[in-house]
Amino acid sequence: MDPRSEVLLRQVDYLQGPLLLAGLPADELLGQLAQAHGWSWHAGQQQWLEQHYPGRCSFATTPPAMTWQSAVLFLPKARDLADYLLDCLAASLPHGGQLLVVGEKRGGIERIGKRLLAYGQPRKLDSARHCQLWLAEITQAPAMPVLDDLAEPFTLDIDGAPLQVISLPGVFSHGRLDRGTALLLEHLHLLPAGHLLDFGCGAGILGAFLKRRYPDSRVTLLDVDAFALASSRLTLAANNLQAELIAGDGIHAAPRELAAIISNPPFHLGVHTHYQASETLLREARQHLRPGGELRLVANSFLRYPPLIESHLGPCQTLAEADGFRIYRACRP
Repeated sequence: MDPRSEVLLRQVDYLQGPLLLAGLPADELLGQLAQAHGWSWHAGQQQWLEQHYPGRCSFATTPPAMTWQSAVLFLPKARDLADYLLDCLAASLPHGGQLLVVGEKRGGIERIGKRLLAYGQPRKLDSARHCQLWLAEITQAPAMPVLDDLAEPFTLDIDGAPLQVISLPGVFSHGRLDRGTALLLEHLHLLPAGHLLDFGCGAGILGAFLKRRYPDSRVTLLDVDAFALASSRLTLAANNLQAELIAGDGIHAAPRELAAIISNPPFHLGVHTHYQASETLLREARQHLRPGGELRLVANSFLRYPPLIESHLGPCQTLAEADGFRIYRACRP
């Protein structure tokens, strides 16, 4: 079981009655709390929870419209996302309702006391497993935040025309164009015609660009995060573009017979570093590409991706290198 869940269960007396668990991990916590309901924005965790506890967890960017006595937030790393989630939960609770926050010490939980002052008097309930658990009883609730009001739009000049990007809290490179994506955008010419996939779409920059440059191609955007998909949806709408969006935890959720997979693949999750999604993409891209289909991606120069690409897909070409990033290209034979 996740150590945060273990710390939470040490204080089970605070977890009675209708309870909302926000950002809960994929573990047995729901099975220990009969009146609890989950709220997840991670497609992989949601899939696991739905398989084990059908109907007891919602996948969304807003909390379930139900009545709660208390709520628990598993604190995310991104502060802007944490602020939005805290306001959502506090607004969902009645006066005197209990808002609990649990998180790892290196994930910023030690700062949460000051943040909880906005809702009531905070106190630390527990500290164990390198985690802390905090509680505030709601004495002053905020209005329910409107997610779209927190968007940070910005404009890119690409191919001599503006591309509007709508970035939401918690989405990768919130409110700005990251250097890796900027480099990849310069090297997306001469893609094969057909179905194009933006893997790990984030705010939808690559997907929107692909649909605009290759208007006759079918374009799909895939991400594990509900906030990224919501952001991509807004970006597409802002540019009057149509594309398919898929919530999925990795390349296995992608369509087959793709003409090209384009990606600035993620390798960070929370306070830990993870390469699994990116490495799985490189190992399994062949299964999702048609013969002659192409993988084109950007990656940090220190990541040893070429040997992995060549062992599972084919010869790997380096198209460009700048600012600590490289653009790789490989085709399925």
